Amino acid sequence: MNYLPPFNVLKSSVRLLSVKGQLKVDMSYDELLDMIKTFLRAVPVDDAWYRSTYTDVDEAIRNGAYRSARQHFIDHGYFEGRRPYRLEVDEAWYFKTYPDIHECVKKGELESALAHYERHGYEEGRRPADI
Repeated sequence: MNYLPPFNVLKSSVRLLSVKGQLKVDMSYDELLDMIKTFLRAVPVDDAWYRSTYTDVDEAIRNGAYRSARQHFIDHGYFEGRRPYRLEVDEAWYFKTYPDIHECVKKGELESALAHYERHGYEEGRRPADI
């Protein structure tokens, strides 16, 4: 079951301050991590894909260090730059949005938009599609 708490519940867990007339959020780093983990609980995790992609996690689950791929993703994987499932890349949109990647593919330096996204694009903060 995926659950995302209402905004008011999340807002009540942070301190709001007014600084020079602008509303600011004051929270510790641990509070920020807890809030991010709250959002991550709503993200679906493809257990089979995650475990086959991240074989170290698969081994850790088999050894009892984690209950599931989902638990690993929420507690550590997201923060380590791991993805919860294979993301589809809209190649036409990706090339239009990131012409540098289109040039690399045309020159044969990369096989595809998907190859770039999986190797570098996700970590660079590039989006796979107009989402």
